[in-house]
Amino acid sequence: MTVITRFAPSPTGYLHVGGARTALFSWLYARKHAGTFILRIEDTDLERSTEESVQAIFDGMEWLGLNYDTEPTFQTHNFPRYKAIIGQLLETGHAYYCDCSKEELEILREQQMAAKEKPRYNGKCRDANKPQSDKTVVRFKTPMDGAITIADLVKGDITVANKELDDLVIARTDGSPTYNLTVVVDDMDMNVTHVIRGDDHINNTPRQINILNALNVPLPEYAHLPMILGSDGARLSKRHGAVSVMQFRDEGYLPQALLNYLVRLGWSHGDQEIFSIAEMIEFFDLKNVNGAAATFNMEKLLWLNHHYLMHGEPAEIVPHLVWHLAQLGLGIDANRDKSVDVVELVKAQRERCKTVVEMANASIYFYREFENYEEKSAKKAFSAGSDTVLTHLKNAFAQLEHWEKEALHDVVKNTAETLELGLGKVAQPLRVAVCGSGVSPSIDSTLSLLGREKTLARLERAISHIQTLA
Repeated sequence: MTVITRFAPSPTGYLHVGGARTALFSWLYARKHAGTFILRIEDTDLERSTEESVQAIFDGMEWLGLNYDTEPTFQTHNFPRYKAIIGQLLETGHAYYCDCSKEELEILREQQMAAKEKPRYNGKCRDANKPQSDKTVVRFKTPMDGAITIADLVKGDITVANKELDDLVIARTDGSPTYNLTVVVDDMDMNVTHVIRGDDHINNTPRQINILNALNVPLPEYAHLPMILGSDGARLSKRHGAVSVMQFRDEGYLPQALLNYLVRLGWSHGDQEIFSIAEMIEFFDLKNVNGAAATFNMEKLLWLNHHYLMHGEPAEIVPHLVWHLAQLGLGIDANRDKSVDVVELVKAQRERCKTVVEMANASIYFYREFENYEEKSAKKAFSAGSDTVLTHLKNAFAQLEHWEKEALHDVVKNTAETLELGLGKVAQPLRVAVCGSGVSPSIDSTLSLLGREKTLARLERAISHIQTLA
């Protein structure tokens, strides 16, 4: 049997982290079993679905690297098929027309709630053989006895008595299909073998199983993932901070870090915390998914992000840094713009930066002239005689045959020895002169990245500045 999983978001907003984790688990399960992973856009809510939300889903999946194996499908393209299945269920006696009005159903609901009964349709039209009209919906005829047992791969067996379920609407008065019908038809037609989704769908599952049984088709296996909570124990939402996948990108998180964090939200493999994608695929198993809700911890994610910045392959971080530099107005092509070696820039900056946003902001002076010196740093570094230090450095740098870290370091060291100064008395004025502030990577890395031309020009500028202060 070929394993087929699907991720089926509704395009009514951004791709949030709960959906991203569902997509990840579905993707991992398909990849582990050399199966097929499908992206299905459930866009039948025409009033709320938007093209922007569809694009947000595509963007989020691409950024995370969760590639799908077929062209994305859209439920709105499948209305004729849904209509045919609804017709089939009517013909076989598994569905019927119902003309109960909204007012009538609301009165029924109020009566049931007043009597402390579970609100549900009372089956008034079930055997009334109502004709179709522009006022009728189509209801599925739920079995009146027996029970549905979901052999849930995460939560274990879940049994629901059919008498607890009512006859759900599968087509509205305008003929459009409802969620539970479209999901069943798509899962059936796509031969989905494993439905991996959030546990907010548990109430839908027995209803969908009844429809699948009425259509006499094999059932997929189900795995319902626990919800994700915020630090206060409430369901994760915007008030807890970033919940949109692309917002995490915008805030400087790496997709590898977010994936690693999401895979550990409810799943474990021993005590291991750091997983490569290959390890996720190798070790992932639904039986190791915890059935209890998981809590989202931003500090843990930030720690993971710094880990990936520190230990990740620099070349894999480069595209993300280039993107963030572009957001700062520093549009560069890392392949063609050789004025700064971006791989070396990542290596130089990653120890002190926890996000790519921090790294980009800390790297602006490599690409753009700074307007002013940071006041506190300049006051301390540009003391009397510092122009002499910088002049000595400038002349020595100008004579270097090769602009390399080791040679640059030697110039700084030799200048300190020649002028009989501590290394800090040389390196710090130099740092402020070329960076505009007292914070940068090691001075030899900084100078190497800046290059000869920028370094000499900025030293000349700083010397003139210091001399105007005298």
